[in-house]
Amino acid sequence: MKTIYHAADSRGDANHGWLKSKHTFSFANYHNPERMGFGALRVINDDFVIAGQGFGKHSHRDMEIISIPLSGKLGHGDNIGNNGIIETGEIQVMSAGTGITHSEMNGDDTEAVKFLQIWVIPNKMNVEPRYQQIRMDDILKPNEFNQVLSPNADDAGVWIHQDAWFSMGDFDKGITQTYELKNPNNGVYIFVISGKVVVNGNTLDTRDGLGVWDTKNFAMDVIEDAKVLLMEVPMSF
Repeated sequence: MKTIYHAADSRGDANHGWLKSKHTFSFANYHNPERMGFGALRVINDDFVIAGQGFGKHSHRDMEIISIPLSGKLGHGDNIGNNGIIETGEIQVMSAGTGITHSEMNGDDTEAVKFLQIWVIPNKMNVEPRYQQIRMDDILKPNEFNQVLSPNADDAGVWIHQDAWFSMGDFDKGITQTYELKNPNNGVYIFVISGKVVVNGNTLDTRDGLGVWDTKNFAMDVIEDAKVLLMEVPMSF
């Protein structure tokens, strides 16, 4: 098993007043040649947007873009007919494909919104742009790695154009859980949203990340109650 550890305080930092963001990988004005991504995983941005503000209309293409609100509400609008609110407990995906223009605004006039914005490089270019949003309540069982994203439209969760699987879980202190990779040629990036866990001798605190590859599985020991996001992606693409 190979690993790479990224401490929470080693991430890139951006403060635009209305937006505070931490970048696990190189993004915008943060450039680190040793932090260009993890396999097909290109961006993990940990965003905080004050009330009434947000990202105005802008465009993307040929990227799978996933948003997961952690608190508050995210207001979405795009040029393919989708407008609405993404709430905590939901997951949103856009396949930018040939091009999509969208906005992501704070959907509340009084409270800030915190959300993860994640980019995955697709395995198909120039696809028709698409949008998907679901609630995760029915698929999130305690103390398990619950699949919330996959390559398959018929599976639980949302789907993207890539051989990738995301799993989330809330874990109680003292639990040990094992994750079996869907594809042994993939790697998994473990992101601790809150709490403390240990993976392969690496202690991960809130907002720490650990990339794991060259293994078929790994065990996670929960040291403090934790919420964890796993992102399994191809290491070569």
